[in-house]
Amino acid sequence: MAAETTTGTTAATAAEQHPQDGQLRPLAEELITMLAEDAAAAPLANSPDLVEQAVWRRLTARHGDRLAEIMAGHGWPTEQSVGPEAARSAWLVAQHADRQLDVQRRAVALMAEAVAVGAASARDLAFLQDRLAVNEGREQRYGTQIGTVADGRPVPWPCEDPERLDERRAGVGIEPFDEYTARFAPR
Repeated sequence: MAAETTTGTTAATAAEQHPQDGQLRPLAEELITMLAEDAAAAPLANSPDLVEQAVWRRLTARHGDRLAEIMAGHGWPTEQSVGPEAARSAWLVAQHADRQLDVQRRAVALMAEAVAVGAASARDLAFLQDRLAVNEGREQRYGTQIGTVADGRPVPWPCEDPERLDERRAGVGIEPFDEYTARFAPR
């Protein structure tokens, strides 16, 4: 009998479901489609039009619901299981599930397991952990979530132990905070 993995599938099943074998190809394609829909609708998120904002919220909720189903059935969609574009798509869907904290919590837990075995990006996990922390009203660890701009400079949501922020960022492959925020600063 094959050993059970932390994502709820057996090692034999995981090998059988590699997208190159065709088993998870439809799932990979679905995740990539979700990313395209997300990108097309992203400008609606900050629209002054409440109807447009509602369209964004419905889309991200639908995607979050589907990601919850995917995680329940397959675990975290890793590059090995669905390919790099689909894995990145799953991460972005989780990032945008801001009103579905249960989905974000589950994604963080499964992604952390995948990172521990080298199957997912520690950098992406850090961004998702920060997003969840901000959504839960907690301090973030990596300073990836920007709260406002003051005096032309991006200011993150509150961070734990800010003196060691760049050290933590380096540990997961994120550039120093000043370099990161320079991309957001008005020119």
